[in-house]
Parts: sequence; C-alpha cells; structure tokens
Amino acid sequence: MNTACVVLDIGGVLEITPETGWVRRWEERLRLSPGTVNERMGDVWRAGSVGKIDERDVRWEAMSRLGIEGDQLEAFMADLWAEYLGTPNQELIDFVQGLRGRCRLGILSNSFAGAREQEAARYRFDELVEQIVYSHEIGIEKPDPRAFEAVCAALEVEPGSCLFVDDAAANVEAARAFGMQAHLFEDNAGTIARITAHVDADRVPGR
Repeated sequence: MNTACVVLDIGGVLEITPETGWVRRWEERLRLSPGTVNERMGDVWRAGSVGKIDERDVRWEAMSRLGIEGDQLEAFMADLWAEYLGTPNQELIDFVQGLRGRCRLGILSNSFAGAREQEAARYRFDELVEQIVYSHEIGIEKPDPRAFEAVCAALEVEPGSCLFVDDAAANVEAARAFGMQAHLFEDNAGTIARITAHVDADRVPGR
C-alpha cells in the first residue's frame, strides 16, 4: 500500500440524499403549522449531531414534544432515517471498494445519533473503509478543524497525504486550510478522476 489517503463525506457523496418532504408530511398528518416540527425538535437535531443525546433520547423527545407514540413514533423515525440515509451512490462506492489495499481510506461525516448502526446495517460503510469518524461520536462537526484532525489521527496519517472529498464548499475550504488536499464533489466522473490522480501520484518513482 502506498502512503496516499482518501477521506470521504457520506451524505451527498457516498449517499444520494435529496429532500423527501417528510417533515412537512408529518406536520400535515399531525395538523401542525409549517415549521412546527423543526421549532419543537431543533435543539434535539443539534444535540443528536454532536452526541449530546442518543437515539433513544430522540425517540423520547419526539414522543413528548410531538405527541406521538407506538406505531406512529416508529413511522416518524423510519421517515427520518429514510431521508437521512437516502440511496447508495453505488458507482462511487464500487470505485472506493476497488481502492482498498492501494491507499488509506476513511470517512468523515457530520452525522446523527444512531448513524453508525444504520449505515453499517444498510450500506456496510464500516467494511468499505478503515476508519469512520462521526460528528455525533467525537462531538465536533465539520468545518471545525478538529474534525479533520480527528480523522487524520484515526488513520495515523499526515494531512498533506490525504485527499478529502465533500459536497459542501465550506468543508472543502476548511480541509485545505487544515493542510489536506480537497475536492468538491459535484459528480462521480470528476470525483473518480481526482481520486485516481491523487492515488496514482503517490506511485510516481521518487515520491
């Protein structure tokens, strides 16, 4: 294996995650005015993204704040995860799988309580890369430089050897400021070409 490293985001990169309108549908179902669910649950969403609460707490808060329980609560959580998980970007996933053994591989994701279990069960991201660093587990979200520091430490690599791929420009800029190489995900073709160039560059004699 060479010394090159590739670190990828999940949502919008390894997962295709368009908005599904699930929150508005629940507001209609519960006869709530538009924006009510996020007004009542906004601090829960924020807490879940940095590990201040777990998925069980999210369920409890949804039950108490929205007045749902039983099958209705299960359906609410299922809709939450359906939008969060989206669908797999299979072309890119297959490409990354083909990189195993050629470079170091990691994931850095702004996440939500329960994401590791959900994504491992559905997409096996835990088998795709060596290390996954989730914001809800380290208590830090991108673009905080400490998030990039955490994934480099987990992989035991220097920032300069890593190419970071994300669909958010602010995160790409922050990764570069931290010392990583970075690529803004816009499509699979451009991303695959950029990763290939990064990995192949490390194989040039004398590097």
